[in-house]
Amino acid sequence: MRSSNWILSCLIGLLMAFSLSSAWAGVPNNRAEPAYAEEQTILQAEKDSKSPEPGLASKDSGRVHIDRHYLGQYGSKEGTVIVQRGGNQWRVWRNGPLATLSGTILVLALVAVLLVAKVIGKLTSDPDTGRRIQRFTAWERHVHWATAITFIILAVTGIVILFGKKLLIPLVGHDVFAFIAYIFKYLHNFVGPLFIVCSVLMFFTFLRRNFFRKIDWQWFKKGGGMLTHEHVPAGFFNAGEKSWFWFGVTLLGLVMSISGLILDFISFGQTRYVLQIANYLHLIGATFYIAAAMGHIYIGTWGTPGAYHAMRHGDVDEAWARSHHGIWLDEVKAGVPVGTFDKREPPPDHPPAGGAPRDLPPGVRP
Repeated sequence: MRSSNWILSCLIGLLMAFSLSSAWAGVPNNRAEPAYAEEQTILQAEKDSKSPEPGLASKDSGRVHIDRHYLGQYGSKEGTVIVQRGGNQWRVWRNGPLATLSGTILVLALVAVLLVAKVIGKLTSDPDTGRRIQRFTAWERHVHWATAITFIILAVTGIVILFGKKLLIPLVGHDVFAFIAYIFKYLHNFVGPLFIVCSVLMFFTFLRRNFFRKIDWQWFKKGGGMLTHEHVPAGFFNAGEKSWFWFGVTLLGLVMSISGLILDFISFGQTRYVLQIANYLHLIGATFYIAAAMGHIYIGTWGTPGAYHAMRHGDVDEAWARSHHGIWLDEVKAGVPVGTFDKREPPPDHPPAGGAPRDLPPGVRP
């Protein structure tokens, strides 16, 4: 009797062993982590199935218990999902190719800024005249700096969240990094909506002066005069600043803001698949935003002496205005609205740009 029980136990053990080996044989990647083995086995089984999953465009996309593409609201289907197959793919893409691409772009952007600083240097202006012109109001400066500060907080915390495991754990250890990551995660989540509010305020504050004009194409053709150190005529904002406004602050800001809100407030019916796509877009948008911001910060500080003073204190010297925004200076001296002149010389019915100090309009201090 005991012998028969022992033989039966051996047969059951052999059967389980063969079953286990056949299951692992179905895993495409034989070096898969055990936690992902079931997911990969399911993927292989579906690949071999005669009734594959409907495509993304199908209303039937997404199955109960095994869901990757379902785009509807939380409910019977999403709530009963046991294996969300997109989770592993999202993890692999986020921590692999996307993180590598993001890091590469940021490093290249930093190297490009350093090369420009070394090779081209500063965009200087003529010696100061002692006559100051108001360039930015207090409201404009406060909105700008509020947006800039919140952006820097998000950039630093976001970089730590994405690269911290690889860069900081070897330096500070798991415990210290866990504390940093915990603080930075909540700081990122709470500062994000504030950055959106500041960005919206800045968009409407500077919108009127950022529409492209004919003179801007001349700035593009001459590359802003960076290589030749030529003072290319420009209005209140030059074409480079307008490009940053539309493609950086506005376009990339929208990508980051919308995707960030989807990730930040997860109780509005987002499915896991939607959250994964939002995370991709947020990472890509933030990468290009940070890279472009490096150039903006360089040009607005060390690269163009006097630009930081303008945003910090609100005024510039007349010589600086003539060198970098000569058409805007003509408009100020003529007492006409910004954007009136579309070429270097003002029309005959307006005062010339070189009027005597006693003829200066309000806003220009002798």
